[in-house]
Amino acid sequence: MPTDTTASTGQQPAKSGRRKGRKARLAVLVLVLALIGGVAFGAYWSISTVRASFPQTKGSLTLKGLSGPVEVKRDNHGIPQIYASSDADLFKAQGYVQAQDRFYEMDVRRHMAAGRLSEMFGRSQVDNDEFLRTLGWERVAKEEYDTKLSAATKKYLQAYAEGVNAYLQGKDGEDISLEYAALGFTNDYKPQKWTPVDSVSWLKAMAWDLRSNMQDEIDRALLTSRLGPKQIAELYPQYPYGRNKAIVQDGQYDELTGAFEQGGTSGTGGTGTGGTSGTGGTATGTPGSAGTASGTASGTSGTASGTASGTSNLDSQLTGLSDVLSDLPPAVGVNGDGIGSNSWVVRGKHTITGKPLLANDPHLSPSLPSVWYQMGLHCRSVSSACQYDVSGYTFAGMPGVIIGHNQDIAWGMTNSGVDVTDLYLEKITGAGYLYDGKVKPFETREETIKVAGGSPRKIVVRETNNGPLLSDRAKELVKVGRKATVDTAAPDRGDGYGVALRWTALQPGTSMDAVFAMDRAKNWTDFRKAAALFDVPSQNLVYADTEDNIGYTLPGRIPTRSQDDDGSVPAPGWDPKYRWTGYIEQDALPYEYNPERGYIVTANQAVIDPDKYPYTLTKDWGYGTRSQRITDLIQSKIKDGGKISTDDMRQMQLDNSSEIARLLVPTLLKIDPENKDVREAQKLLEGWDYTQDTDSAAAAYFNAVWRNILKLAFGNKLPKELRVKGQCLWVEPVNTTGPADEAEKVRECGERDPDQAQPDGGDRWFEVVRKLMDQPDSDWWKTPKAGTRPAAVNRDQLFKRAMIDARWELTAKLGKDIDTWTWGRLHRLFLKNETLGTEGPGFVQYALNRGPWELSGGEATVNATGWNAAGGYGVVWVPSMRMVVNLGDLDKSRWINLSGASGHAYSAHYVDQTDKWADGELLPWSFSDKAVEDGTEDKLVLKP
Repeated sequence: MPTDTTASTGQQPAKSGRRKGRKARLAVLVLVLALIGGVAFGAYWSISTVRASFPQTKGSLTLKGLSGPVEVKRDNHGIPQIYASSDADLFKAQGYVQAQDRFYEMDVRRHMAAGRLSEMFGRSQVDNDEFLRTLGWERVAKEEYDTKLSAATKKYLQAYAEGVNAYLQGKDGEDISLEYAALGFTNDYKPQKWTPVDSVSWLKAMAWDLRSNMQDEIDRALLTSRLGPKQIAELYPQYPYGRNKAIVQDGQYDELTGAFEQGGTSGTGGTGTGGTSGTGGTATGTPGSAGTASGTASGTSGTASGTASGTSNLDSQLTGLSDVLSDLPPAVGVNGDGIGSNSWVVRGKHTITGKPLLANDPHLSPSLPSVWYQMGLHCRSVSSACQYDVSGYTFAGMPGVIIGHNQDIAWGMTNSGVDVTDLYLEKITGAGYLYDGKVKPFETREETIKVAGGSPRKIVVRETNNGPLLSDRAKELVKVGRKATVDTAAPDRGDGYGVALRWTALQPGTSMDAVFAMDRAKNWTDFRKAAALFDVPSQNLVYADTEDNIGYTLPGRIPTRSQDDDGSVPAPGWDPKYRWTGYIEQDALPYEYNPERGYIVTANQAVIDPDKYPYTLTKDWGYGTRSQRITDLIQSKIKDGGKISTDDMRQMQLDNSSEIARLLVPTLLKIDPENKDVREAQKLLEGWDYTQDTDSAAAAYFNAVWRNILKLAFGNKLPKELRVKGQCLWVEPVNTTGPADEAEKVRECGERDPDQAQPDGGDRWFEVVRKLMDQPDSDWWKTPKAGTRPAAVNRDQLFKRAMIDARWELTAKLGKDIDTWTWGRLHRLFLKNETLGTEGPGFVQYALNRGPWELSGGEATVNATGWNAAGGYGVVWVPSMRMVVNLGDLDKSRWINLSGASGHAYSAHYVDQTDKWADGELLPWSFSDKAVEDGTEDKLVLKP
């Protein structure tokens, strides 16, 4: 039975008056529920109901199938360290323990990955499921498990699943989590057994969120409706290689050992000569018919249209891509320009310990519980029978450790951003799609979506030789098919082209093998071999070991393209010359080992200068603002022989300096705003050090000015598909061939969710504005009069207008008295349960959600508490965890999570790390047997 010590009020202390953590107590919850639903309802949601799902963390219990006893030691934050004598026992216990803390989260994730959210949440999720079934993650994961993964990996996945299922055995939903008790009021959903494929599927969801430049491809295509090629190019400037250094500077890539792998791997989305393999017959529908393909179930809502040409009501049948993506519970993060991660490693010659220090903080969407789960997996004696002694961060639902360290090495990850997705325009006919002058039949399959509380829905998924036809599901991609620019040799567009997705993750791979191989690697050679198995998502991997070596390697299945295709815009699928030509050999990918400078920084910047490398990795890197700031901080510490400490690494993670403020403030201070209230706000910028602290009034005003500069110069000139949903404006395109006022104004309302809209204010926009600063008369700086606000015809006039607008925006939001302004009052974080915490009844949201926290940091700073300038100042991505590994003494390493170990609302460990995370603190990270034992608060013995 759960122990009394696991109960908690869930209270959020508000430190220094800067945060207002919600003080939600069980007594209040019971009272509120009783008031809303009556005494009987409130009694059902009693303290015993809430605490029924709390895990047993002390004493002993039986776990069938173990070969020997397993110890689970938890510290004062509930973080588990597992000790076993065999690999199978270790991963079986990992499954059991993760299910204790996080099964509801695991269950939601597997339903998302499989396109089965409707089974849990009803008809509101049907559109999401249609889109996810079209992608086919679960089908690929099953093929991966059946054909690609090693026997050892399958054994570990099976053991993990057995542990999860042992926890579930005999439990009803309310015994597992509060969320299931809430779901019980609307449907009769019952959790099903866990399978090994459920774990593998999650890797596909993770890869989706880290899929590189697909959104940029979409945006560039949509921009063509309002902007010309020159204007679009100005919004996507070249990477500044001369100013912001690439990752690999002194490194290399090996000469090719053979020819490129030609064609694709068979499987969903995989294409080689002869097309994809798959199930289902060919579509032979009548041109112009809607809602069915021959040989499949017709008459069901959401089935594929027989053609994209001649169908008048196609738009009404399809779900908007932006809406689909924004409605999905996020896997690991919003995919946008500003999102990314920091990781860097410093060699012993520059550290106090004489051994490497390694830091990592991935930037992902905030969620409750955090996407990360901290734990240690320890063999009592490392041998061939039990090979692991590793600690770090993993995902609930996956065995092993994703980021962390073992007894010999440490590693971190950031998203590489390499281009592994391409959208293809497809000319659709009733009989199939056009390729190389001939009509080819679709590969089709029928999918049945079960709906809680409703009738099943059937859809038909169609695939071309480039992958699934996403325009059958996504309205935004239908618009891409109507507007994307193609050459004059293209076939008749008709009502538009279809849009298919080719993506490396839609081919079965070996990433799950890579996780275990990294966990047991002992040196750089082992690590490089393990990394080569990590095919998707492609990640920047940094490395350090106890022998004072550091390194970087870029793994991944990365396609090569013809000279006619750089992957930046949707390509004509009917033309064979736009097919992928192969994949870069692993030995030909860039890496770096013990560079002379003594450190390596990765923060989503360019991997390598294109002048030094023969292959195109992407055209859409992050622009290097964070990476260069980290580099500058390291160099400032080590100049004149200075040494870096563990705490120095932590302080670097918290750096709040704004690069765009450093660029713009000198110009803003030269402007005479005339109005005394605006001048009063302008004075906040005098002497400001560009640091975005929580209590900074200057940061609040500058970021409001920056937001309004972006809105006036760019946002009001973008097409509605990129602007914030519901924002209606009389707009005009920037006209580089004549005065802006000659353009015909059109009233348009935005269509994109606030956290996905443009201009988002990330460091791509830093670079756009940097280049335009030397063009004070550029048409981008022109904006019309609005009410009493003056028109602008040059840069300084637009800046003055932005300063005026910002002053009155903050007056409305924060009050007229600028002495009360702070950045934290604008820049707040709310942690929400990603299902019932956003869509559930108000009292359920109250029970599950926490916040707000007022945060420092900002967009494209090292302390990347990101916000979308088009949508507002609220925090939309965060450093989802922070860690600093000390290779000189692993017990002196430090870590922190965004929330806590537990997914149970009102557990003591639901959000017990969040206050410390917000304050920039790190927790002790014990690794040795003695340190773990000394820090143990609860001990549970799992017996055979």
